[in-house]
Formats: sequence, structure tokens, C-alpha cells
Amino acid sequence: MARYIDPQTHETFPLDVPLWRSPSGGPLMLTEFPGITRKEIDTTTRSIWRYRAAFPFEVSEPISMGEGCTPLVTREIGGTPCHFKLEWFAPTGSFKDRGTSVMLSMLRQQGITAVLEDSSGNGGCSVAGYGAAGGLGTCICVPESTSPAKIAQVRAYGAEVVLVPGPREATEAKAIDMSSKIFYASHNWHPFFLQGTKTLGYEIWEDFHCSLPDNIIIPGGAGSNILGCHIAFKELMAAGEITAIPRLFLSQPAHCAPVHASFQAGADDWVETAFAPTVAEGTAIKRPIRMKQILAALRESGGSTVAVPEEEIIEASLSLARVGLYTEPTSAHAAAAFTRLLEAGTIKASETTVVILTGTGIKTTPFYEAQLAE
Repeated sequence: MARYIDPQTHETFPLDVPLWRSPSGGPLMLTEFPGITRKEIDTTTRSIWRYRAAFPFEVSEPISMGEGCTPLVTREIGGTPCHFKLEWFAPTGSFKDRGTSVMLSMLRQQGITAVLEDSSGNGGCSVAGYGAAGGLGTCICVPESTSPAKIAQVRAYGAEVVLVPGPREATEAKAIDMSSKIFYASHNWHPFFLQGTKTLGYEIWEDFHCSLPDNIIIPGGAGSNILGCHIAFKELMAAGEITAIPRLFLSQPAHCAPVHASFQAGADDWVETAFAPTVAEGTAIKRPIRMKQILAALRESGGSTVAVPEEEIIEASLSLARVGLYTEPTSAHAAAAFTRLLEAGTIKASETTVVILTGTGIKTTPFYEAQLAE
């Protein structure tokens, strides 16, 4: 039976009590449990809930709006074919809906009726949207610098918005301070969120007819897609469905690349690195709370990290749009990472590679307006 587990102390806790962090103050994970076979997929359900048999406990009434089952399309980048997973085909416009659907469904099952979230944009939009769909009260703390379009989306769902001055870390600190009054359903802290993002791994496996590509390139800040895919692939191995996992690569903006700095230093935790503003605001997280787990997942898969300069993020955003893929700069740097990995010989043109595009460019239209006005 699955339980919460503190990765530092290895202490476990039952899942019938709502928790968002361990008594020691660190983030929780869930204990490992066997995955599912292809026969256990509910093919009558067109959403991430087709994988409900892989979740840690049964949810009687999921909060679902058809998230998941996103398109996988092929485009050529510099003459080399690449598969793109279009995660913005989600009800609130980003991959966060996978994690939010599972997290809020499970929390509501536990008796939670109102939730608090902190976010630079997409996470807040997702929690506000799914909170509205599930009849939950929602309060979203956002940095004052957040895109006005994303703040408007959060407010449209009826959520209370708290604007927090200062850097992204100040917003998290504000939410943690407020968590004594309302349950903190953080997409970075809560382990149930990773149960939703792991469906991305299951879905890629299903996209490739119950096999897997050679490489997966994922744009990341807090690393929830890296961790989710890694969990899914370990479960599929435990279920006997696969014998090896793809190499996982994490792309980050060079202006804010703490995972890249730690990985390249050979460290197993956070190392000191410089930061600057970036157009890829959604992945600008200076100190991911699950750094140790992210680094371990990358190394176990045989993957690596890439730090992408601002000019290459901008170029990749415009290049993707010109082949029909209108994505946020926050995820466009994964396409630039594909080019860099090819040029370095780390991945080969003959290999099958999937690039995850996490959010719609519609949310960053001012960025495109600025670029096209030049």
C-alpha cells in the first residue's frame, strides 16, 4: 500500500491524512509501487484517468476536464525529424493540468474544500481552473511581475489573487506563511501532483504503441515532468512492460539554470550559481525543492542538462511558430536544446527524440508582439 515518505528520513505516513510536507519540513514523495500493464489502461476514458489503476488510491469522483491525450506531431529541426508533445492542448493551456487534476481530486477525496497555491502563472491558472471545476475554494499567490494575461485567467475562474512583490521565492514564502489558514496545494511541494505528471510518461509509452523513444527533452524549473516521467518508467519496468528507460534531458534558460549548474558540477544537491531575468519565466526557479531527486532521475536515465542562452530561446520560439507550433518561450528552449544536443553528438539524428512543449504561446502574446515589432 502506498504511503507518503520523507526522502531524507525515510519515515512514512498514511495517505488518509492530508499532508503537503514532512514533519521535518522537507518535501514528501510517495513510496514506490508497481505500475500497470497495457491491459489495465481504461481505453474507454479519454483523459489521464485512463491510467487510474496506477494511482495510489481510488478517487470516486475525479475532477477532470479531459486533460491528457495530447497530440504528438513530427517536425524537422535543421533537417532532423523530431517529435513534439503538445502539452498546451489542456483545459487551462499547460501541462500543469495533469498534476492539478490528480492532486485536487485526491485532496477533495481526503476532505479538503479550499486550497492555496503559489505560482508564476500556469500553475495558478491550473489550480484556479480545476478548483472552479471541482467546487473548491482557491487562493493563488502570484509574483507582481506575472503576465497580466495569466493573472486575468486566474481571476476569471473566481480565485482570490494575492500579488506578492519581490522575486519568485518571496511568493512561495508568502504562501507557506498563509498555509496555517488554508491547505497548501502546491504544484511544487505536493507529491500528488507528480502522480498526475507521471501520466505524461505513460502516455508517451502509449503514443509509441507500448514502446518508448530513445530520448525525451523536457523544459523544466521545478522538475515535475522529469520526475513524473521517471516515476512512470520505473513503474512500467516493475510491471514488466519495458526493459529500459529513455534518456531524460532537462533544458533550462541559461539565465536561471540551477539544475544544469548542479548536474554539470557533479553535485547531488544545489550549488551556487548566478541568475538573471529570462523570457522563459515559467522555468525561472532558483532553488528547486526536489533538486536531489531531479539529479538522480537524470543520471539514472543516462541523460543530461542543457542551458540555453536568451537569443536561442527567442529564435526557437519564432522558429517553432513558423512550423505551426505556437508555444511559450518557457518551453521553446527545449527545441533549442534538441539542436545543441545534436550538434554536440550527445543524441543522434537516427534516434527517436521527443521534445515536450508545455504551454501555449497565446499566454505570451506580448512577447511575440515585441519580437515581431523589431
